[in-house]
Amino acid sequence: MRNWREIPLFEGVTDSEWNDWHWQWKNRIEDVETLSKVVELSDEAKRGIQEALTRVRMAITPYYASLMDPHDESCPVRLQAIPRGQEARQMPWESVDPLDEEADSPVPGLTHRYPDRVLFLVTEQCSMYCRHCTRRRVVGVTDRVAPPERIEQGLQYIREHKEIRDVLISGGDPFTLSDDKVEFIVRKIREIPHVEIIRIGTRTPVVMPQRITEKLARMLAKYHPVYINTHFNHPKEITPESSRACAILADAGIPLGNQSVLLRGVNNCPFVMRELVQGLLRIRVKPYYIYQCDLTWGLEHFRTTIGEGLEIMEYLRGHTTGLAVPTYVVDAPGGGGKIPLSPQYILAMGKNTVVVRNYEGVISGYREPEYDPSENLDAGGKCRLCRSDHRDALGVAGLLAGEKVSLVPQGTKRLERRKDHHPSGEAGCVFTQE
Repeated sequence: MRNWREIPLFEGVTDSEWNDWHWQWKNRIEDVETLSKVVELSDEAKRGIQEALTRVRMAITPYYASLMDPHDESCPVRLQAIPRGQEARQMPWESVDPLDEEADSPVPGLTHRYPDRVLFLVTEQCSMYCRHCTRRRVVGVTDRVAPPERIEQGLQYIREHKEIRDVLISGGDPFTLSDDKVEFIVRKIREIPHVEIIRIGTRTPVVMPQRITEKLARMLAKYHPVYINTHFNHPKEITPESSRACAILADAGIPLGNQSVLLRGVNNCPFVMRELVQGLLRIRVKPYYIYQCDLTWGLEHFRTTIGEGLEIMEYLRGHTTGLAVPTYVVDAPGGGGKIPLSPQYILAMGKNTVVVRNYEGVISGYREPEYDPSENLDAGGKCRLCRSDHRDALGVAGLLAGEKVSLVPQGTKRLERRKDHHPSGEAGCVFTQE
C-alpha cells in the first residue's frame, strides 16, 4: 500500500479532504487519462479499458486506487477495479440476470426468493464498481437512488407479508446514501412488527472506509438487531483504514460478516484465502460465504472451477479455526438460490456405522445409537419438541418429513401426459404420498 500523498494525482489534497467520504465520492476515477496518473497502463491495457467501457462503467475511489500496485497489472486490487476487454464479451452461457432476481420480484427492487426473507434494493449506485459485479445490469448504469415510490412499494410488500422476518438491504451500496436516507429506510423496516432482523450489505468498509463514521454507527445501533455483511476478497484490502471502519461498527454492537467471491487471479489460492479469513477474524469480521463467481455476462475471465473452490475449502477445514471457515456456495442459475458445496467427509454408511474422514485423511467409524426417531412423536403424530407435524417443510426437507415421496420438476413430458388423462387439469398425485 502506497502513501497516497506520494501519488501525483492527489498532490495538494489535505488530510481532511482525504478522510471525507464525500470527497472520496466526488473524486472517483472514471476515465483512462485520470487512472494513468495513479498506475502504469500498457497500451494493451488502455485498449482493454476502452473496450470494456463501451458496455460498463468504471469508478474507483481514490482510497482504493492507493492500494493498487502501480507497476503490476496482475495486482489483485487492480484486477477488481480496472476493467479489461473481456468484460465487453458475452459467452453463450452467461446471462444479464443469472440468478433470476427480477423473476422473483413481486414489486420493483425487492426479491422474495426464500420463505422468510427478502432482498431490498434501495439504490443502483456504488462507491466503486467492482469488475465482478453480478448485478451490473442495473448497478452503475446510472448513479441513481431508488425513488421514494419504489421504496414505499417495497415497504408495503414487507408489511403485508407477515412471514418475512429478515430483510437484507442492498443495492448498489446502501451506504452511498446519506445518514438520513439510510435511517429512514432502517426505521421504517424496524417499525414493522414481524421483521426480526435487519441486514445491510455494503462494500464501503473495503473501498471507501471513510464512509463508516461514529455517527453512522450510533444511528444504526438504535435499531438493533442490525447485522452488516461486507465484501473483502484479498488480504491487501485489510488495511488500518478498513480495520478501523470495521472496529467502529463492531464497537456499536453490530455483528459483521464477510462475503468473498472466488476470483481467478485474485484469491483462487488456498493460502491467500487462509490469510484472508484469518485476517478478517483479527478485525472482528466473521467469514460468512465464499461465492462461486456467477454466470453474469462478461465475467468468464474471473470464474474458476468448483473443483478449485472445493480444494480451497479442503485447505481451510482443519487447517485453521472453524470460526474462520466460511460456507462455500454456488448461487444457482435460474433462481435456485445458494447451494452449499463442501468436500465429502462421509465415506460410507452402514446399518449402525457411518465412516467419516478428517482433513488429514484419518478415517473413523462413528457408531450410531439404536434409536427410532419416531419416539419423538406423540400419539397424534406431532413432534414432542415443537408440537408441529413438520408437514410445512419444503423441498428435500419435505421428503425427510414424510410429507412427500417425490419432487418432480414442472414441465416434464410425463406430467403433460398426466394432464391429458385428467380433464380437470390435475397431474395426478405426484407430490403427495398416496
